[in-house]
Amino acid sequence: MQWIRINFMTAYKALARHKMRAVLTMLGISIGIAAVIAMVSIGQGANQAVIQQLENMGTNMLFVEAGNRQIQGVRTAYNTMMYEDVVAVRSQCISVKYASPNVDFRAQVGFEDNNWNTQVSGVDLNYRLIRHWNVVKGDFFTDQDITSANKVAVLGQTVVDQLFPDGQSPIGQTMRIRGNPYKIVGVFEEKGTSVTGQDQDDIIIIPWTTAQHKMLGIRWIKDMYISVVSREAIGMAKQEITAMLRQRHHLRPDQPDDFSIRDYTEIADMANETNRIMTLLLATVASLALFIGGINTMNIMLVTVTERTREIGVRLAVGAHQSDVRLQFLIEAIALTIVGGFIGVALGIATSAVISNVLQWPTIISLVAIAVGLGVSAFVGMVFGYYPAHKAATLDPIEALRYE
Repeated sequence: MQWIRINFMTAYKALARHKMRAVLTMLGISIGIAAVIAMVSIGQGANQAVIQQLENMGTNMLFVEAGNRQIQGVRTAYNTMMYEDVVAVRSQCISVKYASPNVDFRAQVGFEDNNWNTQVSGVDLNYRLIRHWNVVKGDFFTDQDITSANKVAVLGQTVVDQLFPDGQSPIGQTMRIRGNPYKIVGVFEEKGTSVTGQDQDDIIIIPWTTAQHKMLGIRWIKDMYISVVSREAIGMAKQEITAMLRQRHHLRPDQPDDFSIRDYTEIADMANETNRIMTLLLATVASLALFIGGINTMNIMLVTVTERTREIGVRLAVGAHQSDVRLQFLIEAIALTIVGGFIGVALGIATSAVISNVLQWPTIISLVAIAVGLGVSAFVGMVFGYYPAHKAATLDPIEALRYE
């Protein structure tokens, strides 16, 4: 190992004699490695964000919407889904773990002098289990509230911020929903945005019976939230739900569905595909930068071999083997690219931090990516430094000593 250390020390001393040239040579490598680090950190951060947002939306969640928007883009037969459909899906579809009705509408809400326009959803007790949504203040409404269609409400954090900006506790207060008094019984924990970019906290939850009978005056439900037993069972659940609802709605084989099933994992897959394309573009940039840096390294090493022809001739004349000369110049090339790699790692980490702070884009610095980046930089030095090193090792000692 001693000879390797000596060769590296010799290599760095040789590079130090031409600092500016060494810096310019390392520039391409540094940009390439920085792009690799930034590419991986952005890609991993984006994937983690999508996974987190998907988990925030609910566990293996499906959304069954009354009506079919696939028929010329117009929602049709929106009044055919009943609460009994929810009960049937919940009890008879083996892939379904939980199911909740949803009767939603937009409404102007208020408390004292504060007003806000938000989404109001009428659901049952399974909603919290499907969405994995905890109540941090107060409590959720009860079965009795649903049976009696009581005017009680659980608020999302955005609504709380708008109606109670002074920090007053909303629990027990009476708010207005379309002018009707509702008692606030709970506040949800903050969830943030969904994979579709929607503010999940800008919502008020009330009993579905209250929304159905006292707010909208309808007999049907608008949608259905469903939690599937596992992600692998989502496909089977969609088939079971489709068969169940078609049977209950007495649809003939030639009739289209009068409902639509939305799979949020598909939205997440689309987001991941977008991230994958962006990662490929960054990988292309990184590859080009590394290739250009490798070519530049080879050119500089060829110049170095030419400048040190007499030195090579002396070494060969006093008994150095070709392998010794080859190894020396190969180590110089590797040392050059490794230093560029370390600079690139620092630039990549800094770039990821800037992107995260300025653009609010999530990034995750990966130690594996750093190790791979340094390994790639050494590999580039080995590949592109071999030809100059081989050329130096095969010089004729006599001709090299005569070189001026």
